[in-house]
Amino acid sequence: MDLTIFAILTQDGIASGAVYVLLALALVLVFSITRVIFIPLGEFLAFGALTMAALQSGKVPQSAALLLVLGVATFLREAWTTLRAAAGQVDRGRVLATSFAKFVLFPLVVVFVARSAEGASWPMIAQLLLTFAIVAPMGPMVYRLAFQPLAESTVLVLLIVSVAVHMVLLGVGLYIFGAEGSRTTAFSDAAINVGTLTISGQSIVVIATALLLIGALYLYFDRTLSGKALRATAVNRRGARLVGIGTVQAGRLAFLLASSIGTLCGVLIAPITTIYYDSGFLMGLKGFVGAIIGGLASYPLAAGGALLVGLLEAYSSFYASALKEVIVFTLIIPVLVWRSIAHPQVDEEEA
Repeated sequence: MDLTIFAILTQDGIASGAVYVLLALALVLVFSITRVIFIPLGEFLAFGALTMAALQSGKVPQSAALLLVLGVATFLREAWTTLRAAAGQVDRGRVLATSFAKFVLFPLVVVFVARSAEGASWPMIAQLLLTFAIVAPMGPMVYRLAFQPLAESTVLVLLIVSVAVHMVLLGVGLYIFGAEGSRTTAFSDAAINVGTLTISGQSIVVIATALLLIGALYLYFDRTLSGKALRATAVNRRGARLVGIGTVQAGRLAFLLASSIGTLCGVLIAPITTIYYDSGFLMGLKGFVGAIIGGLASYPLAAGGALLVGLLEAYSSFYASALKEVIVFTLIIPVLVWRSIAHPQVDEEEA
């Protein structure tokens, strides 16, 4: 390996690592607030990439229909919960009208807009916004349907449910997108030459977007009321409830942020590599390795661990391409051993 190859691999590793950093941060965010190990996060990455690819090819993304199905199911659940509530406890009419607007009318509008995109050549920013409108709202819907009824269960139960949701979404992804992979148009075709190294514009876009999002998340958690409420819920769920913070609402917001981050990762990585319906699972696992390095609690350690995963993957592809996945996932073993020694027992907080 000479200096040029090393620089190329480093560029690829940092670009991939930036995506893994965002995935790791999303996993830590969801786990710290809801105690859910969000395995289906990778499906949102794949759905985002494949939805964007469908829009760019002039097709109607079938994920819009999935949004409508999830929305109707969520509305029915919310309606059932509202009607079972004692009279006077909630304003049933207002709650039902709000739920109908959010979970039925909004998806219907999105489906109508998506169908109008068939055969059209929209600007990339419009395609990006429509992709987020289709995929990101699925996060809180999945939380309402699968995790909210079990919010006070143990981490093990929530993990089993998370695996089940992952398997369902994986099958749905195969059905609506098919087995063929897709790539999207790069956000930037520019290239910067530094000596013998050529830095692609898409890599710069990925890294810059990741840095901007990390900064935005820091400001959100540090400066906004809802961000501080999420931090309080992450520190102590019972204490947050005692001071009037809605932990259920915090869980919904956490899933919305995570699904938005997953969608963003999908549209960022799709111009660099071909994405299949199941590609998100492997990328999500690499983000999970970074999150484990951070103990599913520390954002800086998780980000550093995810960046290390990206670099290790890039260098391994040069020395042992067939074993690069094995090498990357082997990284988790010494981390788990060290944590088992440093923290031999962690008592789960009582609900």
